[in-house]
Amino acid sequence: MKGKTALITGGTGGIGTSLCKRLTCDGYLVIAGYASSDNKAEKLKSAGFCADAVKFDVADREQVNDAIKLITEKYGAPSLLVNNAGISEIDLFTAVSGEISDRIADVNLKGTMNCSRIVLPDMIRKKAGSIINISSMWGQVGASCEVDYSASKAGIIGFTKALAKEVAPSGIRVNCVSPGFIMTEMNARFTTEELNAIREEIPLGCFGTPDHVASAVSFLASEESAYITGQVLAVNGGMVI
Repeated sequence: MKGKTALITGGTGGIGTSLCKRLTCDGYLVIAGYASSDNKAEKLKSAGFCADAVKFDVADREQVNDAIKLITEKYGAPSLLVNNAGISEIDLFTAVSGEISDRIADVNLKGTMNCSRIVLPDMIRKKAGSIINISSMWGQVGASCEVDYSASKAGIIGFTKALAKEVAPSGIRVNCVSPGFIMTEMNARFTTEELNAIREEIPLGCFGTPDHVASAVSFLASEESAYITGQVLAVNGGMVI
């Protein structure tokens, strides 16, 4: 079974699930990459939101290489890569351990670069392809107590712009979606009072949903955005302008 193949990393998370569902509806044969959520991966497949789920750590280049080789042999080389895998830590910068700091950088930035580096040779050979990276509004303006996360997401924006320039002559587009406060399981740690305070800072007066992010990715993956590359599409309700 081979067709228009899309690889979505972090495919079992809240945003990842919406990405898988939307791109499947868009006609892609979707492969969800994931690191640890076996049960969520099975539910994703049984719901028909992806053709398959492949377990690998984006921070490990050897695992990435093996996973993409397997996907290519079974379904065809990805023509669309969505680098969605990411982790965060809320704490004072001086309190974050070296291990956690390294892991945030390795998953968020290095993982994005690893996956892109492995899929690119086939895209370059075919003179076609699209890479969409998921950053964050905190990568644009920075967040107190999320310094490591902000730095990694800012790096993704810089990576997007640089890579877009490099591979544009090969017919490949590289863009970035920068979500604001999106209601996912990751934000369950906030109290009702904290959520109300955050909502007051959003000009549109409501939180974003994973489907809002998926819609932006769907647009950037489509032919409607054929003349768009190296751009950052903010999906944040006006919180960062």
